[in-house]
Amino acid sequence: MKLNKFSRKITQDDSLPAAQAMLYGIGLKYDDFKKAQIGIASTGFEGNPCNMHLNDLALQIKKSISDEDLVGLIFNTIGVSDGITNGTKGMTYSLISREIIADSIETIVNAQFYDGLISVVGCDKNMPGAMMAIGRLNRPSILVYGGTIKSGKYKDQSLNIVSAFEAYGQKIKGKISEEEYKGIIKNSIPGPGACGGMYTANTMSSAIEALGMSLPFSSSNPAESNNKLSETQTIGKSIYNLLKEDIRPKDIMTRKAFENALSIIMVLGGSTNAVLHIIAMAKSVGVEVSLDDFQNFSDKTPFIANLKPSGDFLMEDLHNMGGTPALMKYMLENGYLHGDCLTVTGKTLEENLKRVKNSIDTKIIKSFDKPIKNSGHIQVLYGNIAPEGAVAKITGKEGEIFEGYAKVYEDEFEAIKGIESEVQRGDVIVIKNSGPKGGPGMPEMLKPTSAVIGAGIGKDVALITDGRFSGGSHGFVVGHITPESYDGGPICIIRNNDKIIIDAKNNKIDLKIDKKEFDKRINSLKLQSNNKYKGVVKKYINSVSSASKGCITD
Repeated sequence: MKLNKFSRKITQDDSLPAAQAMLYGIGLKYDDFKKAQIGIASTGFEGNPCNMHLNDLALQIKKSISDEDLVGLIFNTIGVSDGITNGTKGMTYSLISREIIADSIETIVNAQFYDGLISVVGCDKNMPGAMMAIGRLNRPSILVYGGTIKSGKYKDQSLNIVSAFEAYGQKIKGKISEEEYKGIIKNSIPGPGACGGMYTANTMSSAIEALGMSLPFSSSNPAESNNKLSETQTIGKSIYNLLKEDIRPKDIMTRKAFENALSIIMVLGGSTNAVLHIIAMAKSVGVEVSLDDFQNFSDKTPFIANLKPSGDFLMEDLHNMGGTPALMKYMLENGYLHGDCLTVTGKTLEENLKRVKNSIDTKIIKSFDKPIKNSGHIQVLYGNIAPEGAVAKITGKEGEIFEGYAKVYEDEFEAIKGIESEVQRGDVIVIKNSGPKGGPGMPEMLKPTSAVIGAGIGKDVALITDGRFSGGSHGFVVGHITPESYDGGPICIIRNNDKIIIDAKNNKIDLKIDKKEFDKRINSLKLQSNNKYKGVVKKYINSVSSASKGCITD
C-alpha cells in the first residue's frame, strides 16, 4: 500500500508545478516527494505552563518521524490558558477555543493533503479539540500529551493550581496572612506541564489513552521526565505502522473504546468537563454517547482514585506507581475494560497491558473491594430546574442530598462578591447566565468554588449553575443545567430564598415552589439578545448546541 495516499495529490501531479515549487521552497528534496507527509499540530505557546514546552516536543517528534523516512511538517494552532482566564471575561474564549482548535487542525490537514497527523497538546481544551479533528479527518493519527506538572512546594506544603485559587478564599476570611498568600501564589506552579491533579487535562489524557488514541503511558508521563522524551522518540515508528496497516481513528474510536474511556473517568473521579468533551469526540466519528451513558457507567463503576481535588495525590504520584497502564491493567483484570479494542500501537489494549507490572499502591488507588465510593462520582440529575439534564460531581465526601434556600447571582462575578459578604451555611448558591450561549462560552466556576472551599464552608453550601466546573472544583456542585438561562431554562426563574432540593441518590434537582407560581415566572420571562457580541463569540452563540449535547458547533 502507498503510504502517501493523500500527499501524492500534490507531490505526484505534474499539473501542480506551483505547489511542488512551494515544497522545494521549504527545503524538501526530490526524493522527499515520494514520502508520506505527517502534520504535527502543536498547541505550544509561551503564555501557559501547560503549553510552554510543546513546541520543543514537536521538534523531537519531527526528528522521530524523519528517522522513519517520512516527512514531518509542524504547524501550530491556538491554546487558551484556563488557569489564567478563570474568574475573568477571558474564560468566555476557553470552550470556544476547543472548536477553533478542531476546525484549524481539520483545515490544515485537509488543505495541505497530509497523510497522517500527530497532535501535541497540553491544556484542557487542546485535547478534545485535537481529537474532534482527528475523528473528522479519519487519517492515521496519534495524540501526544505534553504531560503533567511537578507539584509546587511552600513551607512543607505540596501545592498545585487549586492551592492558589483556594488561598484566595482563605485570605478573604483572614485564615492566612498576606505573606503566606503570596508565598502560595509564587510557588504553586514550578514549571511546564498541565495542572497536576485529576483535573480536566489529566482526565482527558487518561480517557484518550483508554480510548486507544495515545501510546501507553502518554497520559501519566510527566512533562519534564525522561519518559516523555522517550515517548516522543517512538512516535515515528508508531505512525509509520499506522500508515502501513492503514489503521484509522474510526477503527480505534469505537463504541466499546468510548466505554473504556467512560470507565476510566469514573474510576479516576475525573472532571465533569469530560461529559462535554466525550460527547463531542464521539460525534466526530459517528458514535453516540449521551448524558445517560455517563449515568449508566457511574452506576456500575466504583470510584477508587485518591487524587486531587477531592483526594490527596497528584498525577505524578500515579506515574510513580506505574502510570495509567498499571491502573488500566487492574481495571482489565477486574472486568472494567474491554481488552479487545484496537489502539494506536496496532495492538489491542489487552496486548499493550500484558507486560505492564501489577503495581497498584492502595494509598493512591483503592481496591475495587474497598472503594472510596461504590459508584461513580458523576451524577446526571433531572428535575424542574433541569428538564434536559444537569451534571453533578459527587465524590461521596460532600453527602448525597442537599436541601437549602437560594442565593441567586446573575453571573460568577456577583457570586464572588456574595461569597465574600453574604453566603451562609445552608445556602444554595445559584449562578445564572453562564451557559454556552449566555456566558457566553460556558465559563468554569473554579473561582467561586475555590472561594467557597477556602472560606471553610465547602461542606455546608451547594452551588448550581448553567455554567461548568473546572476539574479542580470540588464540593456539592451541580453544573451543565439545561436548558440554560439564555434559552429560557427554569434556572433563570429562581429567586432568593426559594427552596431547592438536590438529591444525588435519586438523581433529582427541583425548585420547591407552587406550580402556578412556577408557570407564572416562566411565562413572564424576557430572553437575552446577543447583539452586543461580535466576531467569534457571536458565531459561537449562533451555532453552539446545549451542554447536554456537548456544546458542539457543527
